[in-house]
Amino acid sequence: MVPSSPDLMAGVSGIRGIIGRGMTPEVAARYALAYAGLIPAGPIVLARDPRASGPELRAAVVAALSGAGREIIDLDVVPTPTLLMHAELLAAAGGIMITASHNPVAWNGLKFADRAGRYLAPADSAELIRRVAEGGDAAPETAGAAASPAPALRFDSQSAARHGGRVSAARGVDLAAVARAGLTVAVDGCGGAAALTLPAFLEEHGVAVHRIHCQPDGTFPRPPEPVPEALTDLSREVVATGAQLGFALDPDGDRLAVVGPDGTPLGEEMTLVLAARTVLAHEPGPVVVNLSTSRMIDDVARATGAEVHRTPVGEINVVEGMLATGAMIGGEGNGGVIHAGVVLGRDALIGAALILTALAAAGGDPGRLLAGINRYAFLKLRYALPPGGREELAERLAFLPDTLPGARTDTRDGFRLEWEDRWIHVRASNTEPIVRLLVEAPTESEARRLAEETAGRCELRHE
Repeated sequence: MVPSSPDLMAGVSGIRGIIGRGMTPEVAARYALAYAGLIPAGPIVLARDPRASGPELRAAVVAALSGAGREIIDLDVVPTPTLLMHAELLAAAGGIMITASHNPVAWNGLKFADRAGRYLAPADSAELIRRVAEGGDAAPETAGAAASPAPALRFDSQSAARHGGRVSAARGVDLAAVARAGLTVAVDGCGGAAALTLPAFLEEHGVAVHRIHCQPDGTFPRPPEPVPEALTDLSREVVATGAQLGFALDPDGDRLAVVGPDGTPLGEEMTLVLAARTVLAHEPGPVVVNLSTSRMIDDVARATGAEVHRTPVGEINVVEGMLATGAMIGGEGNGGVIHAGVVLGRDALIGAALILTALAAAGGDPGRLLAGINRYAFLKLRYALPPGGREELAERLAFLPDTLPGARTDTRDGFRLEWEDRWIHVRASNTEPIVRLLVEAPTESEARRLAEETAGRCELRHE
C-alpha cells in the first residue's frame, strides 16, 4: 500500500483522503490496527466529526481496535480538541479522531493522539505510516499485552462539560467579565462538530448568540476552511443582527476565524494575535507559532517583551516547541489557538473565550479591541504540485535564495525567506496535494508582486 498519494495524504496531521478512493473503511482499519500496536496498553478514546462518511469509518475503526483487544471510550460527535483533551483526562493510551478537518466534504480521515493529549510525535507518525506501508496490519506484541478478555465499548456524554470547564478556568480567561459586558456575537458553525458546542458554551456565560449553519449534519453549507471568501453568510448575519463580532468554525472545531462588526473578515491570522495578546497581558512569556504565521504576532509579543519561537507547520511541531520553551500560548495563523492550560492542540473554544475576554476589557468596543495592532498585506495562495511531487518542488526551491537575495533563509519546512519588512514561505501542504505560497508585505501591491515573482521563479502553476 502506498502511504501517501493525491487521494490519501499521510503525515504529522494523521491521514486524510477522498472517500471511496484513497480513504476507505479498509484503510481506516489498517491504520487503526497499526496504531493499536504502536501505543502503550490501555483504552483508546474515539470521536468523529459529523461527515456522512463518519459512521462507516467509525465502524471499521471500532472493529479493528476491538480485534486488537482494546477497550474503546466513544465520545461520539465532538470537536477534535475535545478528543485530544480526553485522551489525557480519561487516562487513556491515546485517541483517534475521525475527521478531515478543513478539507471538503468528499474527504475524511483519522487523526491520532498520544496519552498526553497531543498528536503523535513526528517520529511516531512516520513509524505508523511505515508499518502500514509495509503491510504491518497488526500489532502484535503491544496490542496483545493490552488486550483484555472481553474488549468493551462504552460511551462518555460529559466531554463537552469537561472541555468547557477547562476553558473557563484557563489563565487569561475572565468569563465573569464577559457575562457582565452583555456581548452579542454571531456564530457560523459550518455544520461541523462544534456547531452546537461553541454557541452553548457562550450562552452559558451570558453571551447573546445568533446562529447560522449550526446544525451538525456534516453537509458544510459553505466551504469548510474559514477563509474570508467563505464567510459571506456570517458577514451578513453580523451586520443584520448588530453583533459585535462573528465567529466562524471549521468542521472539527479546531480553527476559528473572526468577522468585525461591519461584516469585514479580520483574517485567520488575527485570531491568534488577539488570543495571544490577551494571555500575554495576563502572563508574559514565550509564544510559539509556525513559519507561516503573520508577523503581527511578533509585534504583539514585543510589546510585552515576549520572545517568539517558530516551528515547521503542523500542530504537533508547535506543541513540541511550546513544551520545550514553557510557553503558555501558541498556535498557527490559520485560526488555530493552543493554550497549554486547556489542551495541547488547536481549540476554537479557548480562542473565542480569550477574544471575548479582551472584548469585555475593551468595554465591548471592537474598535478598542483591535487598536494598536499593525496590519500587513497577507496572501495565502495555492498551486499545483509539480509532476515530480515534493522532490521536484524541493529542487525548484533550492534556487530561491540565489534569485531572491538578501533574505534570512529557513529551510526546516520548504523555504521561508525573510527580509526586514516582508517574507515568503513556499512549502508542500501536509493535508492536500498542493503547494502553499504565503506572502506578507507592507502593502497589497508589494505582496502580489513578491508572490508573482516567487511563483514565476519556482515555475508554479495554479491548480
